[in-house]
Amino acid sequence: MKATLERTDLLKSLTHVHRVVERRNTIPILSNVLLRADGGTINLKATDLDLEIVEAVPAMVELPGATTVPAHMFYDIVRKLPEGSQVVLETTSDNATLEIRAGRSRFTVQMLPETDFPDLTAGEFSHSFSLSAADFRKLIDTTQFAISTEETRYYLNGIYLHTVDAPQGQQFRAVATDGHRLAQAEVPAPSGSAGMPGIIVPRKTVGEIQKLLEDPEASVQVELSDTKIRLTTGSVILTSKLIDGTFPDYGRVIPQGNDKELRVDRDEFKEAVDRVSTISSERGRAVKLSISEGRMILTVNNPDSGSATEELAAEYEAEPLEIGFNSRYLLDIANQLCSDTALFRLADSGSPTLIQDNTVDDCLFVLMPMRV
Repeated sequence: MKATLERTDLLKSLTHVHRVVERRNTIPILSNVLLRADGGTINLKATDLDLEIVEAVPAMVELPGATTVPAHMFYDIVRKLPEGSQVVLETTSDNATLEIRAGRSRFTVQMLPETDFPDLTAGEFSHSFSLSAADFRKLIDTTQFAISTEETRYYLNGIYLHTVDAPQGQQFRAVATDGHRLAQAEVPAPSGSAGMPGIIVPRKTVGEIQKLLEDPEASVQVELSDTKIRLTTGSVILTSKLIDGTFPDYGRVIPQGNDKELRVDRDEFKEAVDRVSTISSERGRAVKLSISEGRMILTVNNPDSGSATEELAAEYEAEPLEIGFNSRYLLDIANQLCSDTALFRLADSGSPTLIQDNTVDDCLFVLMPMRV
């Protein structure tokens, strides 16, 4: 194999691809990235057996061929090469090492045969549709923070994607929950998504998708089955296994009868929670909201370090209420709201609270209270 390509193009692709590779691998070939030179491109491929990313890079191929080299070392070498340089990749005659040349720099790295490289065979995809990168990114950004990290409840370790019938037409919805909070976002369902199976996309895959959807103007081709999802955007193809489990009936935890409405300036609220929580303990993180007509008082008491209070103007006309929340969870939700005013729908101090944008209703958040 011998090919020449731009360092910038190679680095951009390696940045996408090498992240999939775990730094510690018991199977040596999984530490490598596959390079396949053919026609006018080099295809880079990396996998951890659950997730696979393939990206094509334009190249001048003199001698077609394929090999694998250590992914993180290759990325570090290319990253440190001079900007604007041309990189030559050439396998040595004994087929044991790959030579990397750029300007006056020259490296040789050990190779493993490409025949050992595993293929995450996709199988048949039952549904295929196209979605704008901006819409897909919105679904992920709005719900990702609520993904559970508790490995025993593995079916919560991802985002649940499915279609639902709504008064405004069919919607493509994303939901994530960790049992303490729930985040839901939706966009109009794209053509071809009707009847798709409900799927749970794993946390690691969600993170990689988020990084690939850099261009909001781009379009994403989504193909899925009961066990796998494949996304194609630009020159990148991402294939991932799905979480094999049943997502809980989240509709049962979304409160329907919360009749006490509280409206507060989103930015003022966010900053106030951030300030008073400075004094909260790492373990507790509790902030108490004392809500009465026209105002809200935020209080944090930490027996080890002191206390903090702050008063905010608020629109509230129901009977006074005191309720406690985890301050970090409140901030996570406040950061996802888009309108200037946050709307809280409350029932009592022991029941889940519904939090939404005051003007937009395509996202909602549910937060369980804490005892304070």
